[in-house]
Amino acid sequence: MSGAQDTSMARGGPVIAVDGPAAAGKGTLARRLAEALGLPYLDTGLLYRAVGRLALDAGRDPADPAQDIAQTLSPDALRRPDLRATEVAEAASKVAAQPLVRAALVETQRRFARESGAVLDGRDIGTVIFPDADLKLFITASPATRALRRFLQMGGDTTAPEAAQKLQEMEEALRARDAADAGRETAPLCIASDACVIETDTLDAASVLAEALRLARARLAGTAAV
Repeated sequence: MSGAQDTSMARGGPVIAVDGPAAAGKGTLARRLAEALGLPYLDTGLLYRAVGRLALDAGRDPADPAQDIAQTLSPDALRRPDLRATEVAEAASKVAAQPLVRAALVETQRRFARESGAVLDGRDIGTVIFPDADLKLFITASPATRALRRFLQMGGDTTAPEAAQKLQEMEEALRARDAADAGRETAPLCIASDACVIETDTLDAASVLAEALRLARARLAGTAAV
């Protein structure tokens, strides 16, 4: 039995996969989409951030085997307020490249959606976790746009003297993260062949949500959750 058949039989409602690079706006979209459709929401990136954070806390190199942390990850670890720090994002990219870490967290993600379906956002939801998702969205934007969003999200002031330098550093960090995510051997970041791509450079959050809802309602017509 294929992975796609297994995930389909195991879940009790529609699954929407929202993939894309860092800071593209997929988290904001997925959260609002789940609320609008009455579905549970999971930010799968937090799983890897939590593993990376715990590895750092233990004084370990996140590039070293971390499957033991992934296998014992608790819900409380996902509620930590320090999971959005830059060093945690870098650690998350390193632990996410480890096949055994990803294997440990695959079942966590699939189990989340079994009871009533879900909206999940991440890097490989539509390609690996739920290759048979009812709808696959790929949310993207240019590195410059994503850097500006991340900068503002962190409370940055674009008029400050150091703003240009910080924006450049953030853009370079995002490009490096993109390369690492796309180039890793296990579950690399890529666009599923049947995904709907939404380019968000010129769209605000409300416009992105409207387009995603249009696609979701068209694809899931007749499903109780929508």
